[in-house]
Amino acid sequence: MGAPMAARVLAAGHELCVYNRTPARADALVAAGAKRGRTPREAASGAEFVISMVTDAAAADAMYRGEHGALSGATDGAVAIEMSTIGPAAARLLATAAAAKGVVFIDAPVSGSTAMAQSGQLTTMVGGPVAEFERARPVLAAMTRLQLHLGEVGAGATMKLALNTIIALTNQAIAECLVLAGAAGIDASTAYDVLEHSAVASPFVGYKRAAFLAPQVAAAAFSTDLMRKDLSLAMALASELGVAMPATSATAAALAAASASGYGESDISAVALTLRPSHE
Repeated sequence: MGAPMAARVLAAGHELCVYNRTPARADALVAAGAKRGRTPREAASGAEFVISMVTDAAAADAMYRGEHGALSGATDGAVAIEMSTIGPAAARLLATAAAAKGVVFIDAPVSGSTAMAQSGQLTTMVGGPVAEFERARPVLAAMTRLQLHLGEVGAGATMKLALNTIIALTNQAIAECLVLAGAAGIDASTAYDVLEHSAVASPFVGYKRAAFLAPQVAAAAFSTDLMRKDLSLAMALASELGVAMPATSATAAALAAASASGYGESDISAVALTLRPSHE
């Protein structure tokens, strides 16, 4: 997600310095005109906005607060825009660390696919001061179609977790639907035609078609283990708030079974492979 989003920032005319823990992944951006930072600190130096998109809270913490981290190089008054799925507690910890360095922090995770990132059709959910949200909005608009302010720091991260529970449950429901229909002798492609033209049709249903029809070979747009991480964060938050989430718990168990069956790095659609009657 991060690479196409960064490409849109560059295409919008903003000066951009990029850093990736795997340097080769930034080569195309550098070739397109971005500068390369050798460390997060170097990438953040002199920037008005510091934007991060990484795997999890530990990676985000290392990116900002680690040795040669972005906060050690960020300019006083800069805005840090954290767009990963890290949960509200981690977002608030980073906001506190940023404030100590004179940097404003907003959490702004996104919803959408890689294709939507490439076309600028993502939605971003933002938590943080309204004034800083408005200040960052032109940069967010370069990457996303819609920017929604939800509240103080952590609100965007919270909404992202809530949203991902729906994605996980929808993924599980599609898997169960197709397995049930298939066991009854209905062609998978035809069954998916019904899904795409029924009351449950959605962008997710549409863009996951190829993955569900061939889960064994589907590229991992969203891996099983990454979704397990997100649901773990969501359920921890729910426990903290006293909210019961039985469907999410059941889906997390199904994802854990898929991971245990060797599909942890596979796309989440691979959960269907563990539901088929022939699966051992």
